[in-house]
Amino acid sequence: METLQLQIMTPTGAIFDGEALSVTIPGEEGEFGVLPHHASLATLLQAGVVDIEMTDKSIESIVVNWGVVQVDEEKVLLLVDGAVPLKGDSESEIAKAIEDAKSLVDSASDSSAAIATVSAKIESAAQQLI
Repeated sequence: METLQLQIMTPTGAIFDGEALSVTIPGEEGEFGVLPHHASLATLLQAGVVDIEMTDKSIESIVVNWGVVQVDEEKVLLLVDGAVPLKGDSESEIAKAIEDAKSLVDSASDSSAAIATVSAKIESAAQQLI
């Protein structure tokens, strides 16, 4: 099973640093997926949800506001201004993560359509956590 190395960095430190089977990224031109041995590219990110397929086939979701991504055949590096992992051990932790994620997206975007799209994706990801 081939994997890629994924790093998601904010100004305050790493949000994620590990191996993944695949990652789906909210690019400026639209959402795109990355698998191991992907062609190299660099592009801007828009506010959205990064979905990470872990090596155990589970999906981890992280909301990002904006930044850049660099992809090469072995590694994906996201440099973002802000990020909120959608996870928690209790319903109150999950609810707080969802609220923090919505605030992050609201602060990054002036488009109500973008906010609605990301909010729907956040709610969908949260349902998988519960």
